Amino acid sequence: MSAQNAEPSPHLPIRMLNDRLLVTIDRETAERRSSSGIVIPATAAVGKRLSWAAVVAVGQHVRQVEVGDRVLFDPEDRAEVELAGTTYLLLREKDVHAVAAPGTIGEGTGLYL
Repeated sequence: MSAQNAEPSPHLPIRMLNDRLLVTIDRETAERRSSSGIVIPATAAVGKRLSWAAVVAVGQHVRQVEVGDRVLFDPEDRAEVELAGTTYLLLREKDVHAVAAPGTIGEGTGLYL
């Protein structure tokens, strides 16, 4: 990735360093639907569940993730930060399990791990 990815977003008062990612968690994953249309509440007991988030800023040493990507991560391995009244999550690139394929951003991934 080029150094331009490390530039701060116009609405963010910070610049990410090293291999760090700043993401916003997808609220749509709180309640989800099965492929047959059954609503599965966020309180349903499941095994270890990964979450999706949208990347809003990346550090200069991030190699495989770009601003705007949707990433899959373990919500237990996260740190929260509030900037300008919005809550973000801070992750390391190594803590990202996958990046959603292009074209699946508005449609959801259909993956429930």
